[in-house]
Amino acid sequence: QIQLVESGGGLVQPGGSLNLSCAASEFTVDVYAIGWFRLAPGKEREALSCISDENIVSNYAANVKDRFTMTRDNAKNTVYLQINDLMAEDTAVYSCAAGFQCKPGWYEYVFWGRGTQVTVSS
Repeated sequence: QIQLVESGGGLVQPGGSLNLSCAASEFTVDVYAIGWFRLAPGKEREALSCISDENIVSNYAANVKDRFTMTRDNAKNTVYLQINDLMAEDTAVYSCAAGFQCKPGWYEYVFWGRGTQVTVSS
């Protein structure tokens, strides 16, 4: 069964950093496009970035692109989202998803992980 499992979230102080992981099973991450999304309370799901099967990264959130970096490790079958200079408004559940192409719409993705909570607070 295809699975995506996120990890690396937690409680962090403003200005801190996190490296979120998205580990895949029953498929290889370089076959699909893998996107990162976040869902904050009272807000719509926001597309952050996506890495294609050709290792091309698309950034969808202009307000975070300088702080968020997406990478892929094929040997570990894992995709990462490095988040620097965290702010309170980054508090959300962060999820990864697999699709056939990198698209900003969450509905374009077929397989989803359950997400990892990121809370930024002093």
